[in-house]
Amino acid sequence: MRADVTASLVVFLVALPLCVGVAVASGVPAELGLITGIVGGLVTGFLPGSSLQVSGPAAGLTVLVYEAVDSYGLGGLGVLVLAAGVLQIAMGVLRLGRWFRAISVSVVQGMLAGIGLVLIAGQLYALADAEAPSSGPDKLLGLGGLVVDTLGDSRALTALGLGAGTVLVLALWPRWRAGARALPAPLAAVLLATGVTVALDLPVARVEVQGLLASVQPPGAGDFAGLASVGMLGTVLAFTLIASAESLFSAAAVDRLHDGPRTDYDKELIAQGAGNAVCGGLGALPMTAVIVRSSANVAAGARTKASRVLHGAWLLLFAAAFPAALELIPVAALAGVLVHAGWKLIPVREFGPLWREHRAEAVVLAVTAVAIVVTDMFQGVLLGLLTAVVKTAWETSHVHVETEDPGAGLPLRVRVLGNATFLRLPRLLDQLEALPSDRRVALHLEGLRHVDHACGLALTSWEEQHNRSATAPRVTA
Repeated sequence: MRADVTASLVVFLVALPLCVGVAVASGVPAELGLITGIVGGLVTGFLPGSSLQVSGPAAGLTVLVYEAVDSYGLGGLGVLVLAAGVLQIAMGVLRLGRWFRAISVSVVQGMLAGIGLVLIAGQLYALADAEAPSSGPDKLLGLGGLVVDTLGDSRALTALGLGAGTVLVLALWPRWRAGARALPAPLAAVLLATGVTVALDLPVARVEVQGLLASVQPPGAGDFAGLASVGMLGTVLAFTLIASAESLFSAAAVDRLHDGPRTDYDKELIAQGAGNAVCGGLGALPMTAVIVRSSANVAAGARTKASRVLHGAWLLLFAAAFPAALELIPVAALAGVLVHAGWKLIPVREFGPLWREHRAEAVVLAVTAVAIVVTDMFQGVLLGLLTAVVKTAWETSHVHVETEDPGAGLPLRVRVLGNATFLRLPRLLDQLEALPSDRRVALHLEGLRHVDHACGLALTSWEEQHNRSATAPRVTA
C-alpha cells in the first residue's frame, strides 16, 4: 500500500497540469478536465481490465473535442461522450475489444501524428495569447499572420516567451535527475511559469475558474435530439474509435512495462465506456487511457489499481480545496505543455526506419496524418483505414502465369496461380495478352487460392475471345 500511495502522488502531479491544459485547449472550463481525471481514477480505476493503466483527458482527443464544442456546444459534448461510453460498453460486452488489436499500427500512429500536428498548430496561437482558427488548414495558413501580429505586440511577445520557456523546461527537466525525481516535468514547467508570472505581474492571459460544481452541466433532453443528425453520429463513432484504440494500444504498451496481471481487453473497454458514460452525464471531457500517466505509475512502483484510484482522490481534493490556484496559471504555459505533448505524438524518429523497411506502412501513416490535417479527424481516420486495407489487399494479391506447350496443334496449357483480385487484374491481363495470338489456350484456374468476381469474369471472357480469335480464318490481301 505504501508503494501505491507514493505512486498515486506522482501520477497526480503529472496529471494535474495535463488535465487543466487539455481542457483549456479543448475550449471548455479548466475544471472539466479535472472532473474527467477524477472519474478516470474513482470510476474507471475501480473496474477490472488493466491493473496499472491510468485514465483521464488526453491530448489525442483535444482537436476532436474542440470541433465538437464549436459545433454542438457543451450540452452536445456531454451527449457525444455519453453515447460513446455506452457504445464502448456494448462493444466490450460483445467481446470486440480484442479486435482493436487488428487495427493497423500505422493508422494509429498516423492518427496521433495528425492530431499532434493540428494540436501544435492550434497551441502556437495560444502561446501568443491569440485566438486560433477553427480548422486545421486555416491554422496552418494563418501562422504567417500570427508571426507578424506577435512581433508587433509586446503583450504577445511576453506570452510567447513564457510559453517557449515552458517548452524548454519540459525538454531539459528530465536531464536533471534529482529534479525529475522530485517533480514531474509538466508540473515543474507550469509551476516555474506561474511563479514568474505572479512575481513579475506579467500581462498575460490566465486560466479562468468557475468552480467545480458550477462547471458540471449535464446535457439536457433537447441536446439528445442531435443524435438524429449524421454529423453527430459520425462524431460519436470517431470518439469511440479513437478513444478505444488509444486506450487498448496504451494497455498493450503498459503490459510490457510490468510483470503483473495482463490486460483483459474486453473488460478494459467496458471500464473505459463506464468512465465515459459518467463523464458524459456530468458534461465533462471524454477519457482515454493515457500512456504518459500510466508509465509514470509503473515507474513510481505501483503494485495494484489502488494507485490509480488514489490519484483520482488527490485530484478531487485539489479541485475542491484549491480551485483559486488555477487562476494563477498562465494560458501560455499550458499551451507550451500541449505543444510538447503534440510533438511527442508525432513519430519523427520511427518514420525514417519505417520508410526504409516497410515503405507501404509509412505511406499509410503519412496519408492518415495529412488527411486529418486537411479534412477532419473522422474522415482522416476512415481514409487511413481504407489505405491500410488497399495496401494489404495489394500485398496479398500475388498472382503469376505459367505456360506449358504440349506440342504443335494442341492448345497451350496456361495455369494462373496465387490470389487473383481486381488490383492485379491489369497486370494479369497484360501477361495473358503476351501469349501467341494464333494458338488456342486451355486456361486452368484450380491453382488460385482466391479469385474475386471481377477477375473470374475477366479471365473467362479473355479465354473465350482469345480462342475465338485464334481459330478465326485469316484474310489475306
